[in-house]
Amino acid sequence: MSLAGRDPEEAAVALEAAGFVLAGGRSSRMGADKALMPLAGQPLAGYALAALREAGLSVSIAGARTTLGALAPVVEDAEPDRGPLGGICAALSSTSAHWTVFLPVDLPLLPASLVGFLLNHAKITGAAVTVPSVNGFAQTFPAVIDREALPGLKNELDAGRGGCFAAFQAAARLLGRPVSIVAVEPLLQCRQLAHPDALPATRWFLNVNRPQDLRRAETHLSGALRVI
Repeated sequence: MSLAGRDPEEAAVALEAAGFVLAGGRSSRMGADKALMPLAGQPLAGYALAALREAGLSVSIAGARTTLGALAPVVEDAEPDRGPLGGICAALSSTSAHWTVFLPVDLPLLPASLVGFLLNHAKITGAAVTVPSVNGFAQTFPAVIDREALPGLKNELDAGRGGCFAAFQAAARLLGRPVSIVAVEPLLQCRQLAHPDALPATRWFLNVNRPQDLRRAETHLSGALRVI
């Protein structure tokens, strides 16, 4: 839908923030395109898309290697072999949104409440990049990125330094603004975050890269349903 067809208030929100699912990986460890691998009856990509939508964001897919257009609009990465940082730069170049939230396709257990909290935190603090931490370790995703960080991220990409977290730090330094790392556990304790299936935070960041990871994720979801 074009912005012209939206309510003015809705259009303003859409321009302020947008969500992208990163789906440009080769899926070599999975043996097939993991974005389309079924998990509890829906494709893996559907979980990241649902989390972004539930957080109130318009959503697109960045860097897809296969046809995912039936799930959401696709932003193609002209050089997909440069990894997720290439997809991030392509996505930021495609949008006018001030804040952009990035979720990889392989984190299906992340709740929308975390996405929403990180986005609000970024708006309040003005951090160049905002990411969560769990058990004292910063996580690369989900990441909320100010579009002003794009030149710094492109510098890192063009220099052949494709590591996302290091690129986040370099881009933030260039702007003279911080990377904000938000600890998940205190937010759970004061009930500012919650998982709809009551999964503990350590499980939220399960990377689904191999068939056995897919089975683990399905076990976690099935176990949560049994408890509920």
